[in-house]
Amino acid sequence: MNTNDHVITAYKDAPARTVDAGGVTYAYRELGPKGGIPVVFFVHLAATLDNWDPRIIDPIAAEHHVIAFDNRGVGASTGRVPDSIEAMADDAYTFVKALGFDKIDIFSFSLGGMIAQALVVKHPELVRKLVLTGTGPAGGKDMDKVAGITYYDILRATLTRSDPKEFLFFNRNATGKPAARAFVNRLKERTTDRDAPMALKGFQTQLNAIKKWGRSTPADLSKITQPTLIANGDNDRMVPSILSEDLHRRIKNSELIIYPDSGHGGIFQYHEQFAPVAVEFLAR
Repeated sequence: MNTNDHVITAYKDAPARTVDAGGVTYAYRELGPKGGIPVVFFVHLAATLDNWDPRIIDPIAAEHHVIAFDNRGVGASTGRVPDSIEAMADDAYTFVKALGFDKIDIFSFSLGGMIAQALVVKHPELVRKLVLTGTGPAGGKDMDKVAGITYYDILRATLTRSDPKEFLFFNRNATGKPAARAFVNRLKERTTDRDAPMALKGFQTQLNAIKKWGRSTPADLSKITQPTLIANGDNDRMVPSILSEDLHRRIKNSELIIYPDSGHGGIFQYHEQFAPVAVEFLAR
């Protein structure tokens, strides 16, 4: 009998779960067939469980056990958002260990990619493969400008009554605008059991942590020996695209994909092309 007969592979249907560890209750969702090495998703700035694009998660969950989680102080997870990327990585480690895993693959985006890098450098034995999208290294050029750009785009979005992600993640041109709307609509596909929103204070703490990370001493990325897939758009205003090339240069087992005519959310704009590449990379 196949126990995976009723496997949930649609993120919109993934049950909301919690696990307690280190005095924190972590909210998470899991889907896909159990067994094998799970793919843990590390989300972006100001994001909760509701911010993952189903067109990215679902194809991966068709073949892998997928876990998305709210780090400490985010969404439905309790506690306070830590003020450094390294502390966020410590919490992510606590969460993964609480679920009983000794080996994981990581799929990360933006802030999540910074947390993933810090985690891999500290606990290399935990991670088998790494997907870093829309992100950059510690001490990366212009990384400390993220806060200014973010506030500016939130203001622009407020004035036009749109979602800030339409400005932050996509080019404001004939290609980017419809891609942005489609992405924001996909995030609404889950209608029940939605996550708690991100608190403003937690969001500001995350922004400060990114600023600190941008101004800190560059980490020794030669320590990352895991196969690594790096992807971004060619016009990322939040985490400059050149930083993806920087990561690629410094992580020796890495592959780099830069999508044309796209911004920070390049992987979401090009989900039809990117999802199969990610699936193939994780399957190797």
